[in-house]
Amino acid sequence: MLPILMCSILSIAIVIERFWTLSVARISPKYVLAQVWTWLKNNQLDSNRLRELRLSSPLGQILAAGLLSSKYGRQTMIESIEQSAAQVVHDLERYLNTLGTIAAITPLLGLLGTVVGMIRVFSDIMLQGTGNANALAGGISEALITTAAGLTVAIPTLMFYRHFTRKVDSLVLNLEQESIKLVDALHSDRQVEVAEQ
Repeated sequence: MLPILMCSILSIAIVIERFWTLSVARISPKYVLAQVWTWLKNNQLDSNRLRELRLSSPLGQILAAGLLSSKYGRQTMIESIEQSAAQVVHDLERYLNTLGTIAAITPLLGLLGTVVGMIRVFSDIMLQGTGNANALAGGISEALITTAAGLTVAIPTLMFYRHFTRKVDSLVLNLEQESIKLVDALHSDRQVEVAEQ
């Protein structure tokens, strides 16, 4: 039961952290691309603004990488965006493998507990015989509790794992669309110069 309890605590902590981290407003704020357009139109894009953009959100980090390499052509800009996006996606998927592993192993831990409990019950039968039905029933029910506990942890954990995996896919698609908008707009035969300070 102790490993199942530890898995449940870890699962709850990951779920809370992922709900906090994977909010759309934190990953891909709506104002970021509009702010970049304003800076570009007013020729206000400098290294300070790029640093501010990079630190503002994961979308800002991807757009800043693209803007830095935009003067080297469309293909170079796309490659820079892809490299930055790979890091962002890695961060978005943080702890999801752990959540999936917890969902997979907790039923097995519960089954292991049940098997160990049943071995104890059969050892008691071997030593005492089958005369005490209440002791046997109590031992069997105690052995089955671990399976129930394992399933109780695994089912919601698997649901949250699927939810967060789908949410990450949705966020990545949104980041990709915003980045493509920037690439298409900047490389309609126009180059951006970043002022140095």
